[in-house]
Amino acid sequence: MGIELNKDDRQQAIASIERYFRENMEEKIGNIAAGGLLGFILEEIGPSIYNRGVADAQERLQARVAELDFEVHEEEFAYWRKYDKRDKPKKTKPQEP
Repeated sequence: MGIELNKDDRQQAIASIERYFRENMEEKIGNIAAGGLLGFILEEIGPSIYNRGVADAQERLQARVAELDFEVHEEEFAYWRKYDKRDKPKKTKPQEP
């Protein structure tokens, strides 16, 4: 699965590459060359960035799933416990002589 940009994002990325060259390099880059450079970056470097993003998302989701039992845990078979506590005789202090 290759990484692709929609038409508008691709146009903005190409314009950004052209501006970067215009402001930071001694040579300008044309629209076609900028498009070629963008294609190279998407194909060669893009998967590393994409995979890192997927791994980061997996880590966050796994952490949330690990916390899920604490957040939504319900005590099982707890109905009678509330009555058992109520029916237990209270301990009294021994009376002093």
